[in-house]
Amino acid sequence: MKAAIVQAAGQAPVYGDFADPVAAPGQRRIRVSASSISQVTRSRASGRHYSADGAFPLVPGIDGTGVAEDGSPVYFFMPPSPWGAMAEYCVVDAQRVIALPPALDPVTAAAMTVPGMSSWAALVERAQLRQGETVLVNGATGTSGRLALQVARHLGASKVIATGRRSETFDELRRLGADQTIGLTQPREALEASFRAVFEQGVDVVLDYLWGPSAEMLVAAAARFGPEGVPIRYVQIGAASGADINLPSAALRSSALQLLGSGMGSIPLPRLIDAMRGVLTAAPSAGFEVATAVRPLADVSRAWAEAGDDGRVVLVP
Repeated sequence: MKAAIVQAAGQAPVYGDFADPVAAPGQRRIRVSASSISQVTRSRASGRHYSADGAFPLVPGIDGTGVAEDGSPVYFFMPPSPWGAMAEYCVVDAQRVIALPPALDPVTAAAMTVPGMSSWAALVERAQLRQGETVLVNGATGTSGRLALQVARHLGASKVIATGRRSETFDELRRLGADQTIGLTQPREALEASFRAVFEQGVDVVLDYLWGPSAEMLVAAAARFGPEGVPIRYVQIGAASGADINLPSAALRSSALQLLGSGMGSIPLPRLIDAMRGVLTAAPSAGFEVATAVRPLADVSRAWAEAGDDGRVVLVP
């Protein structure tokens, strides 16, 4: 079959021939319709992601949409190595296959499910969001952050605050559901004042896609200016701004701040699948939006270099 192939860690995928997958007992063989170049896909293909097994060559792609043997449209997640989603065919454990809602086209589903799941799982499984609470999304200008605004509103947040480094996108963030926007590139004193104001007004949940310097400031502001004794659930999801922060011990002793992580490993896989099912089921009626660029699988090398923060590049065989 034709596929995108990564020959070694650090190399970009190339289009070529790869052995056809054969379904084992308990697996389903999928004719792939679309697969997204997500950050997790890129990280696993490089061998750097904590869930990568380090074996090469491989076909990248942790998820996608396709058609099962019975002709039904499906979404699938985590094909077993070395057969990823960026190919004409793949095999997937039956428990990781979800029926695709008829109203949702396969390209959109492939683009939005993993980034949408990141906030859905964080809010439902880790933060246990309650109706009417306030959610702050740190790093809302990327694809996952933009979906997080929409998911938070759909799941019952009464107020959504968006932070980001690209102020030119703020009008779009407000259209997608943000009640307030905070630019992360403003002078430090102004940013600290903005964080102080929102925590004094009340923030229940923080979804953090950035980590790094902005996270240090958010943690300090939450600990210092959040209402005394009222828990603030800070959920760490991504690290686009840095892998590490300085965390003063007093920030934890002097507040009810709760630090949580959300991702593969912190949530059992069946519940991650439930979060994906939630995104797919809600998407048509909720009107979730994701910017998408469609490219042929044969152009995977060029598409891999093109993929960025403004939307999802989706490959179609």
